[in-house]
Amino acid sequence: MENGLPVKLNPLFIRRLCEIYGAPEELTTALVALAEEAKTKGWWHAFDDAIPQSFGLFVGLEDAAHHIVSFQTTLIPGLLQTAEYRRALSWIDSPNSPTEQIETGVAIGARRQLRLTNTSHPLTLDVFIDETILRRVTGSTAIMADQLRHLEKMSRLPNVSIRVIPSRVGSYRGLIVGPFVLLEFPQHPTAYLTEPPVVFVQGFTGDLYLDRPEEIERYREVCTDLKRLALDEAESRALCLELAEEFDRVR
Repeated sequence: MENGLPVKLNPLFIRRLCEIYGAPEELTTALVALAEEAKTKGWWHAFDDAIPQSFGLFVGLEDAAHHIVSFQTTLIPGLLQTAEYRRALSWIDSPNSPTEQIETGVAIGARRQLRLTNTSHPLTLDVFIDETILRRVTGSTAIMADQLRHLEKMSRLPNVSIRVIPSRVGSYRGLIVGPFVLLEFPQHPTAYLTEPPVVFVQGFTGDLYLDRPEEIERYREVCTDLKRLALDEAESRALCLELAEEFDRVR
């Protein structure tokens, strides 16, 4: 530890340090639990060769979060993509990639989505999607029809809310801000050990992680604006099915 390099900390060592420094039992228990947790690698580490380091951080945060707000203006959020939609995006982004690499990306997406139905580690997901995403063909009209029906189905889960920002509202603040994901984490028994909220902004050459209170507050204000503009959940489901039928007619 003295040279500033990463080191694995034994929980027994942590407890002994707490005893030496006279830490209260509540803090000692919390720190030992954190050390135990750090020894367990997340599922995404099995894909270290396929997940860029910066996005690996996001996947870890996503897995730890208990509430996520996602606003998208260009693509269906990863947690709600069908395998075919994800596969089509991957070929567009990396047309020269080997098929094995594409399929690994699809498998990672499917693994991430298990959070939505994991009752032992629940996640509440609130999604705001610009209507243009639903109308833009990705892959094929058949893929889009299936993707839209998948959105309608997923929106019926008790922990998932999907709301569409209709084109009729014109320009709005969210278009200026751009896509983002706001992640909130469970309350830790020791309050000051609770992870603060994080905003994730994905970029072409690098990702951005924001956690300063004033930054989080500004994004919360955008979320309030999105709630005001978006169709309600029932209207959003109806629009998804309507557009799916339109895609069916032009297959």
